[in-house]
Amino acid sequence: MDTHGMDVAPSDTASWPDALFDLLKAHHVRQVAFVPDAGHSRLIRRCQADPAIKAISLTTEEEGIGLLLGAWLGGERGVLLMQSSGVGNCINMLSLSILHRTPMPMLVTMRGDFGEFNPAQVPMGNATQAVLEAMGTLVRRADHADDIVPTADATLRLAFNTFRPTAALIGQRVLGAKTFGKE
Repeated sequence: MDTHGMDVAPSDTASWPDALFDLLKAHHVRQVAFVPDAGHSRLIRRCQADPAIKAISLTTEEEGIGLLLGAWLGGERGVLLMQSSGVGNCINMLSLSILHRTPMPMLVTMRGDFGEFNPAQVPMGNATQAVLEAMGTLVRRADHADDIVPTADATLRLAFNTFRPTAALIGQRVLGAKTFGKE
């Protein structure tokens, strides 16, 4: 099995992280909350470099729910970037978005679903979509690079037009399965 490039963030030739950044700008996103993640690394760096965007590093993913709720109440649009393993941390907090009719767009990089080496990632990776949907989140999934931007665009539009939580899942098939040197 060729594992070249499997332990790294999207390659420098992948255009979708930059297209996602452009999409966030087009949707007037002013706050980006994230827990550091290799799958989102280039997007995070682009957000950090833009003085018009507040890029906020979180200790844990559920902090992002409260932060983005506050951003919306303060008149700013935001998005939460996280890995699928962090979705479980957000479940109780997602009720706030439903109760207060607040947009809560999430861009979620998947683990545990395609060629995963770490057995601890598989349960949440397998349950991510179902858990989010059970909490009232509208979920769309992109398993091919060409689908990421249209899926994220639909997710942002749904969030900001319907005032509810939405999630775009970026499949591990696109990102590559991490191996950390294991074959």
